[in-house]
Amino acid sequence: MAEKLQQLTIHDKLLRLASNLWWSWDPDVTDIFRSLDPEVWDRTNHNPIELLREYPADRLETRAREAVLHSRIHWGYRRFREYLESSTTWGSTHAAILGPGPVAYFSAEFGLHESLPIYSGGLGVLAGDHLKSASDLGLPVVGVGLFYAEGYFSQSIDAEGWQRESYPPLPLQSLPLQVVCDGDEPILIQVETRTGAIHARILHLAVGRIDLYLLDTNIPQNKDEDRLLTGRLYGGDQRTRIRQELLLGVGGVRALNALGILPNVIHMNEGHSAFAPLEVIRQRMQSDALGFERALRDTAARCVFTTHTPVPAGHDRFDQGLIDENLGPLADALGLNTHGIMGLGRVDPQNGGESFCMTVLALKMCRIANGVSNLHGVVSREMWAGLWPWRSVEEIPIGHITNGVHVPTWLAAQMRVVYDRVLPERWYMRTGEPQVWNSFESITPGELWEVHFALKNRLIAYARRQAADQARGRGEDESVVAAMENMFDPKALTIGFARRFAPYKRAELILKDLNFLEKLINDIDRPVQFIFAGKAHPADERGKQILQQIFQLARQPQFRGRVLILENYNIDMGRHLVQGVDVWLNNPR
Repeated sequence: MAEKLQQLTIHDKLLRLASNLWWSWDPDVTDIFRSLDPEVWDRTNHNPIELLREYPADRLETRAREAVLHSRIHWGYRRFREYLESSTTWGSTHAAILGPGPVAYFSAEFGLHESLPIYSGGLGVLAGDHLKSASDLGLPVVGVGLFYAEGYFSQSIDAEGWQRESYPPLPLQSLPLQVVCDGDEPILIQVETRTGAIHARILHLAVGRIDLYLLDTNIPQNKDEDRLLTGRLYGGDQRTRIRQELLLGVGGVRALNALGILPNVIHMNEGHSAFAPLEVIRQRMQSDALGFERALRDTAARCVFTTHTPVPAGHDRFDQGLIDENLGPLADALGLNTHGIMGLGRVDPQNGGESFCMTVLALKMCRIANGVSNLHGVVSREMWAGLWPWRSVEEIPIGHITNGVHVPTWLAAQMRVVYDRVLPERWYMRTGEPQVWNSFESITPGELWEVHFALKNRLIAYARRQAADQARGRGEDESVVAAMENMFDPKALTIGFARRFAPYKRAELILKDLNFLEKLINDIDRPVQFIFAGKAHPADERGKQILQQIFQLARQPQFRGRVLILENYNIDMGRHLVQGVDVWLNNPR
């Protein structure tokens, strides 16, 4: 490998590093890109592909020499190659029982990095962290999703506190995505509907050792309306939504087949991909001459489902007309009439007035279902008890697996240095082993506080810059901008709330008693300050109103300088908040 490494130029090595998201959770390589040009790094939203486009190869060589980066680049690239080529992973020892094919992880969104905004919230961040963790562990996983040409919206907040949305395009040439081809021709898949076929090409994204495939309908083979189908995450009307989900589920399975990938397990991250098992059933019926019920049982034994939404209104439902228009050809192939296909998405298949629910379909199509926390498991069992009327609520077959995180993504580099000093080698790969933490107590409280306080100061500096930029963007007076640049006290207890502004997440709960809040915030001996961040769905008027309430609260004299709402929440902002706040605020019922 040494000879091959020496043949590559600095530009070659950096481009290969930039083309695989492994760099995003390796602090040393991330710092290399930042050190090349901090101003461009920030301006490009930490996108190394964009950064390298601004540096021709000869200029890059000069800049790397000026910044004394040559040896770091060579070492970073060597570690990257060793990571990819290692055959001794946790998965190589423990994951053989998964069978010959990989786990196909289907998700409508993947939150991998702020430079690739094809995510909206926790569901996507969980999906992204799953892929990164699978890569580190060496698990046989392949991701399946959609590429949204305009991603999720960019948020601004106007002078009245009202959310405004814009949709800047995501040019492929600025992203680490490759069109998957057979020779020189893109590999295409199609999904039939009553109104014609939807065509899609396949884009590939390398996430460490993991392959993520994203379907893109913006190709000449489609009608104009279908070219826009993968334009925006959670955009459009109900017809757009069902066609996106048809493409994700049915098209995703067909894309894997076109690539020669035969998954052993289908994992549906939320109900958006619940049509995937139906396509697997169709293929089993065709290839093995099975009846529908037998093929369903065999397929369900290979499917698992994670549900996220704790409120009934958050689960996708479609009327019979949309189901017939878009699932008609698939239903025909399954030997199901309209009543039969609708029944798969109904709690009561005989209830003609019940709409088709994607979560119901997913629950009927899987062997194992789970919520994302202990409490959410309880809520989900109660919500879907009607599917098993002969069982008590406690016996409903929906368990829970509490959401975890990919530690290298979220742990600050400064804190990792402390952990690395006292914990066993590669401790971050063994966080579930109690003995790994035996030596943690050797870290003194003073040492932990010193690092935390530095991260808190970094957060406050970041929040001040963001707040001042927002104020300028709204055309605020320079005195307001100046106040933003000096707000917050590093010594005050700093509480963070960063989530989607969905009503059930109750961001406005602290507004219930403003007198108490005022006393809390302005306590002379123990002051408190709040940083909020999050987006409301463009169609969620109530969510936007809650966001506006927080914004207007922050402008009241008694709360000014102690409450802030940051606009355009993303993964980078999330990292600053997670690493810098003293307390994380959550408001479950």
